[in-house]
Amino acid sequence: MAVFATDQPLVECGRYIAVAADCGACHRQAINHGVPFAGGYAIESPMGRIIASNITPSKQYGIGNYSEQQFANAVREGIAADGRNLYPAMPYTSYRDMTTADVQALYAYFMQGVEPADFPPSTRTDLSFPFNVRQIMWGWNLLFLSGTSADKAEALPGSLERGKYLVEVLAHCSACHTPRNIMMAEQNSLNLSGSSLGGWYAPNITPDKSGIGDWSQRDLVTYLKTGHLAGKAQAAGAMAEAVENSFSLMTDDDLNAMAAWVKQVPAIPTAIPDRSIQPPADVSDINTIITGQGALADRSTTDGAKLYENACASCHGHKGQGTDDSFYPSLTRNRAVSALGAQNLVMAIVEGIQRKTSNTDISMPAFAEQLNNAQIASISNYVHSRFAGIDDKMTAQDVQILRDGGVPPFIVRYINWLMALGTLMIVGLLGGIWYWRKVKRSGGQQIR
Repeated sequence: MAVFATDQPLVECGRYIAVAADCGACHRQAINHGVPFAGGYAIESPMGRIIASNITPSKQYGIGNYSEQQFANAVREGIAADGRNLYPAMPYTSYRDMTTADVQALYAYFMQGVEPADFPPSTRTDLSFPFNVRQIMWGWNLLFLSGTSADKAEALPGSLERGKYLVEVLAHCSACHTPRNIMMAEQNSLNLSGSSLGGWYAPNITPDKSGIGDWSQRDLVTYLKTGHLAGKAQAAGAMAEAVENSFSLMTDDDLNAMAAWVKQVPAIPTAIPDRSIQPPADVSDINTIITGQGALADRSTTDGAKLYENACASCHGHKGQGTDDSFYPSLTRNRAVSALGAQNLVMAIVEGIQRKTSNTDISMPAFAEQLNNAQIASISNYVHSRFAGIDDKMTAQDVQILRDGGVPPFIVRYINWLMALGTLMIVGLLGGIWYWRKVKRSGGQQIR
């Protein structure tokens, strides 16, 4: 699509904002070779699959007919041009504080710097009742969409204020790393202290010892840029996508500003694992281990040590030491292994890890089809015990729950009871009004 020369600086500014806001993570096209911003990608939410929309300038299938104000309303208020409420899978609760200048630049980019994807969506969002009633988002917004969108002062590159704007608004870090209440709104008092995210767990990133208290600002910048911090952590799941499509493409000034801001947010302590048990002795007699792919093919094998030796040891080492260059990371100094709970360890085994940056291309195979739930639980328990001294009791059922997206939140588990209670309250209220009016009429007649 042609771009007028006078618009080019604004378009380029918008391109960078789209990167910082990671718009492409959700609005990418899952088919047709991943057409940028064409939508169709399924976002797995506790309420069901939400299909990301086409945000290219296609006039028939995208946002080509949006005015700048309608675009701003969608980004900041969660209201589409046709008046429909968007679901907060679109992080408008964070984007609400996006500056007018950034919204204008973003609009210019999507209208002038993105090719229109002129084809219909392959599927649409189809949630079950009552979540398919978008009007309920009006009430949710009334309760949890605080304040009114307002411009923040322009922040200098690399400044602490710039870091706050990037972390809290554009990068919307709290959307993943902050726990949610029973109505699925972020608990601001526990900002960035860690939260379940599907089957994964977005860890505590406050400067507490249970979070990133022992990380330097340089450590954080390295991790954001590469998704890898030797001896500490490796990005996987949604974080790997954020590193690949957003953080690794941002400027060093912005990454440093983000790291500086995160290092000074209030530290919030969270539970840490009990490592009081003694890890079992090393497996030394490799001749007793099934070789090749035997352990993976034998559906009856649930010996964690044998499965580890055949599925994991070739990369991570028999003693979990990884490789000297940390390309294959150590499991003895690894956040996913030493964390309380085995969510991320299990999900890494199930889904693998795929992460690309300008310097590296990381690929850990997914074992979802090769290992059953009992085997995955056994490997997880073995790795946690042997390399972190944590006595886990992960079961095959626990693994299945994670593969299904984790434990459903309160509102999803009890929605039928909540609707029944709401109906009873409405009936009771109507009955009370009817009785009050009846008594009032009766009293009036007696007076006459």
